[in-house]
Parts: sequence; structure tokens; C-alpha cells
Amino acid sequence: MKILCISDQIDPLVYSNTIKERFGDVDIVLAAGDLPMDYLDFIVSSLNKPMLFVFGNHHAEELRYYRKRESPSFNSSDGMEDIHEIRGSGASHIGSRIKIQDGLIFMGLGGSIRYNSGENQYSDFQMYLEIIKKLPRLLFNRVFRGRYLDILLTHASPKGIHDKEDRCHQGFKAFIWFMKVFRPAYLIHGHIHLYDLRDIRVTKFQDTMIINAFSHYVIDTEEGKL
Repeated sequence: MKILCISDQIDPLVYSNTIKERFGDVDIVLAAGDLPMDYLDFIVSSLNKPMLFVFGNHHAEELRYYRKRESPSFNSSDGMEDIHEIRGSGASHIGSRIKIQDGLIFMGLGGSIRYNSGENQYSDFQMYLEIIKKLPRLLFNRVFRGRYLDILLTHASPKGIHDKEDRCHQGFKAFIWFMKVFRPAYLIHGHIHLYDLRDIRVTKFQDTMIINAFSHYVIDTEEGKL
């Protein structure tokens, strides 16, 4: 399986009339926040592939629509699955939600650490609460699907991994705890811009591969397995 991961910057290699030639073979797109919705719309309409996304702390103007229109329900083919209204972009918002797509279990946790009174910011305690809300669904997955989840999609990074010292770009301790307990195969995040070739993009933490999706990054897994 090939996964196109994007975040934070409109990449001219993606936002191009050659997008199909470059990325037409990907199976799914994951957007880790701070991207305008029309960019997501362009990618979905060009590649005609499913996209899952979370909001970051910027470009979050439409977040209120997703919060107001959400209506969880059950899907007979996927078991306990949230089905949410898709607004315009053709991409599925999975912030604080769990979704099964192409046989993989995804969970999203958007937003950044709280550093002012801006949109979509959380204290570490609030992020723990967001995770605790999903415990029944995670436990259901473990019992009936043999694993809690496969991929955690976030905007912010985990505390001490890929994050920065300034308050705005500090990561969440809650994500460290999450990886220790639920052991996703991947944690895909954004928020941390990469402008230096020496910057670290990929880090292994216990059973989880942590990837900074800044601009774009392609995951290519063997035989469609994580």
C-alpha cells in the first residue's frame, strides 16, 4: 500500500497538473493539518483516491461546520464506524474519530498544544480526555479486529519527538502515552516545518514509526500490510 501524507505547506509537486503522473499510484491520502480546503479538494478530485484529514491550528475556519454536522452511526460492513458528513472537499474529517478505510483502522487527533486563545488548541490534559473518549471504540477494535488501530493521524507531534522548544510547537505527552499503550504502526503528524536537510523526519518509538508529513511524504508498505 502507498500512502501520500501531506501537511502545512502547499507543495508545488503535488499542486500541479502532473499530480497523476507523480502520485497516481497511491492508495490513500492523509492530511495532517494547516492546509486550505481547496488544496485538499484539488488532490481528491485529481487523484480520485480517499483522503482522511485532521485540522491543525491554522486554516481551521471550517472546523465548526464539521463539529455541528457530525452524526455518529453504525455501518453494517465495518462494525462500529463513525459516518460523518463530507463537506465540499471530498475528504473525510477524522479529528477525534476512528475510521476504517481499505481494511486499515485510522484515528485522528487534530490541533496543537494550547499557546494562546486560538482555534483548535488543547492542553495536554484536554488531549488525554480526547483519547479517553475513544477508549470504548479502541477496545472494541482490539477484541474484534485483533488490534486497537493501525495509524494515528495528528497535527502536533509527540512530546520530545520532532517538536520544538517554543510553546507553540511543543508536542503532546498524551501521544507518548498513546503509543506506549495502543502501539499503532504509524503516527503521522504535521505542524513542524522542515527547511534543513539535517532535520529529522522519521523516528521509531517502540512499535510506532513517527513521520513528519510536512509538505509531502510517501509511505510505501510491503504487500499492502503495515
